[in-house]
Amino acid sequence: MQQRRRRVAAVVLLQKILVCAICTIALVGLLSGYVHVLPSSRVSDFSDTYKLPTQHEFNYQRLSAEKRWAKEEAPPHLSKLQSPPHLSKFDGASGNLDFEKLWKPPEDRDFVPCIQPSSNYAAPDQSRGYLLVRTNGGLNQMRTGICDMVAIARIINATLVVPELDKQSFWQDTSNFSDVFDEDHFINALANDVKVVKKLPKELSSATNVVKHFRSGSGLGYYRDTIGSLWEEYQVIRAAKSDSRLANNNLPPNIQKLRCRACYEALRFAPKIEAMAKLLVDRMRSYGHFIALHLRYEKDMLAFSGCTHGLSNAEAKELKTIRQKTAHWKVKNIDARGQRAKGRCPLTPKEVGIFLNALGFPSKTPIYIAAGEIYGGDTRMADLRSRYPMLMSKEKLASVEELEPFTNHSSQMAALDYIVSVESDVFIPSYSGNMAKAVEGHRRFLGHRKTITPDRKGLVRVFGKIEKGVLKEGTKVSDRIIEIHKKLQGSPRRRKGPVPGTKGMDRFHSEESFYGNPLPDCLCQRVSQDVNTSIRIRLDR
Repeated sequence: MQQRRRRVAAVVLLQKILVCAICTIALVGLLSGYVHVLPSSRVSDFSDTYKLPTQHEFNYQRLSAEKRWAKEEAPPHLSKLQSPPHLSKFDGASGNLDFEKLWKPPEDRDFVPCIQPSSNYAAPDQSRGYLLVRTNGGLNQMRTGICDMVAIARIINATLVVPELDKQSFWQDTSNFSDVFDEDHFINALANDVKVVKKLPKELSSATNVVKHFRSGSGLGYYRDTIGSLWEEYQVIRAAKSDSRLANNNLPPNIQKLRCRACYEALRFAPKIEAMAKLLVDRMRSYGHFIALHLRYEKDMLAFSGCTHGLSNAEAKELKTIRQKTAHWKVKNIDARGQRAKGRCPLTPKEVGIFLNALGFPSKTPIYIAAGEIYGGDTRMADLRSRYPMLMSKEKLASVEELEPFTNHSSQMAALDYIVSVESDVFIPSYSGNMAKAVEGHRRFLGHRKTITPDRKGLVRVFGKIEKGVLKEGTKVSDRIIEIHKKLQGSPRRRKGPVPGTKGMDRFHSEESFYGNPLPDCLCQRVSQDVNTSIRIRLDR
């Protein structure tokens, strides 16, 4: 009897222990749903700067990205400051084949950066004079222009004075070079290529200099002979403009590689910009995979391109007035319907929504809007937001205090968008402008990250049939849009040359931009002839 009581007591004790254990586990689970570590809402240390990866780092990052799309880990929650309360964490079905296809980057075919100069590349020759540069355009137009000027300085044996940023364009940005870029790094990184100084020597400040409009798309001979001959009379040459002054093709390999070193290694953004951009990238990553959408539906672009589809008469008139008053925009009278039919207009926010849906991106997809103020504001964005409510931007991800150092400086704000776009899982531009080309080229250089380039000419025909009621959104439309974009997702290919039959500047403008696709000049392919032999590198020519 006593033995039986002991057994009953033991069973009761065991039950109590199990109940306690279950309660403890439940309590821990409950608390874990509400108690979490919040990332800092401030950029606390600019010394630990965020840098876009160099050629030495991109292989590791690509491997990490491939692991990330294959199995999504639950991201940490964001604080109220970081995340609007109505947005939920993205929890795409990572085991789903369609989900993997959406986010998986294209095969890179073993292309890797190869931008080091050849063995006979020498240090800069004795400088023959100083090259002053006044850049023009927005951030990315200035960036590529600066990189071209580095190469031109090498060709004409010039000492390059740190370029002056455009302060007179549409954006009226007062930023100096050091506000946008890491000036000291720029100078030091190019030490073996071109001598760069911060200012013109005082003794030359009053010297006679020649202001020259370098001819667009010019090659080695023009700069070496025509521009180089100016040193016989002048000690200082001033380039009046910087954009598209150098040819895309048919330049010596060492000059092409120098352009890439300047663009992807030397021209680093200022520490405070890179630190803030890292914060934005981290906050977007907390939602999971995300698209960076360069929604080029801003007033200046619509006015410049003459695109008015879906706008009111008053809006179309306003844009035309802006175009007429902007002196350096040469084309004033534009056929809006013709522009759209030729695919020369940016997609509207509504069209972007149809496009993303047709590609198969679910409504919970986090989207970073890399753009300035959208023309028409929230009203114009309503259709896109109704399909994809998780529309984020730097203004939503960061507080007013965090963005305050960059506000009212369009180039610095654009730099934040640029970095987030380069680091996104998928980049989609609604228009093939300067930023779209620069970001696509950078993503190609870093391992051919997925970039979906809309075939706007083809899409306009589809959208037109939808508007007329000939087609309805669904499987048929989706299959058609997916089919025409199979080969427009950033996979490796050689840069496109000029359109046959074109001449002069039309020929140059028909070429694919060097910075939009640096292959073959700055990307080489690793080729293994046999599993037992060592890997060799060849240039894809």
